[in-house]
Amino acid sequence: MSAAPEFELDEQYNYPVPPPGGWTADDLDRLPDLPRHTELIDGSLVFVSPQTTFHLRTMRLLETALLDQAPDELDVFREFTVRLNERNRPEPDVLVVPTGADTGPKDTWLKPEDVILAVEVVSEDSEDRDREVKPRKYAAAGIPHFWRVEGNEGLPVVYVYELDPATRSYVPSGIFHNRLKLSVPFEIDIDLTAIDRRRSSRA
Repeated sequence: MSAAPEFELDEQYNYPVPPPGGWTADDLDRLPDLPRHTELIDGSLVFVSPQTTFHLRTMRLLETALLDQAPDELDVFREFTVRLNERNRPEPDVLVVPTGADTGPKDTWLKPEDVILAVEVVSEDSEDRDREVKPRKYAAAGIPHFWRVEGNEGLPVVYVYELDPATRSYVPSGIFHNRLKLSVPFEIDIDLTAIDRRRSSRA
C-alpha cells in the first residue's frame, strides 16, 4: 500500500473558527463533525493525519502486551483523551489506568490523576508534540510514567521516563531496543520485535 497522499484543503469542509481565547476541553464534545482523534493543545484543535502501519502495529503490540501483563486492578485504554485542564485535552496512543477510572459508558475523557502511564508513538507530523509539548504537559499534570516510542528500521524503540515529583518533570530511565523489560509501574516484559505478529508473546 502506498503512503498517504499529500494534504489538500477540502473546500467543502467548514473548519471551525476558534472563539476569543481559544477552544476549551468541553468544546471537543460539542463541536459538530470534528475529525476522529482531534486533540486540544493550548486551546487549539489538532487534527491527526492518517496512521501509518508502523503506528497501528506498535499501538496494537503495546496494548495487547500491557493488557496481558497488567494486574487485575489496572486497565489499558487506547486513543482516549485526558483532560489536563481547560485548554489541554490530548489523546495518548496507549494509557494504563486503574480499573474503574472511567465512570460510565459515555465518558469521553479521563482525569490526569487517574493515568498511571501515557504512551505516545511518534509520527512525522507529531514529532514536536510527542517529544516536547506533550511530555512537558503530562509531567506538569502529575502523570507518573511516560513512554515515547520511535521507529528504527521498522521496529519500535521505547524511551522510558519517570516523574520526579519534586520538579514535576520527567527523568529518563532507559532506552529499549528489541525487548522492553521493566519493574514499574508493574512487571513488564515485551518483545518489541513481535510488532508484525498478530499475537504478542513474552520474551
